[in-house]
Parts: sequence; C-alpha cells; structure tokens
Amino acid sequence: QKIVIKVAMGSDKAKSKAMKIAVAMEGVSSVSVGKDNDQLQVVGEGVDSVCLAKSLRKKFCFADIVSVQEVKPPKPEP
Repeated sequence: QKIVIKVAMGSDKAKSKAMKIAVAMEGVSSVSVGKDNDQLQVVGEGVDSVCLAKSLRKKFCFADIVSVQEVKPPKPEP
C-alpha cells in the first residue's frame, strides 16, 4: 500500500528525522519526500497508517494522512 502523509518539514534535518521515523515502522519498503517538501510517501506491505501518523505527530506536532492507496502489481499480459 502507498500512504501519503502531510508533515511540516522545514529543514533537511527535519526531513531526515521524518524519514527515519517512517523507516522504523514494520512493513515499510520505501520512503520518499513528495512535492513541496511537505509530503512523506511511504510504500510497504501491512503498514499501520494511524500508528505512523501518531509517531510523526510526537516529533512534529502536525501530521495529517492525505491518502492510503492499495498498490496493485501489473497484470501479466497473455
């Protein structure tokens, strides 16, 4: 699944901390920073989005879940 969370990351240090928190969660396979440096995109299998948002709120005081999408593998062509 792909989770997009809006987090107020003003500096590179804050961006690094947010990525470390996200990577520490169970089931995360990749983390990237989205547009305008205020969105964190987390991709993984079985990631608890609410728990991830709570962990980010402890450090940044503001973390809002923008979207949670199921990533489907491409269908093999016959």
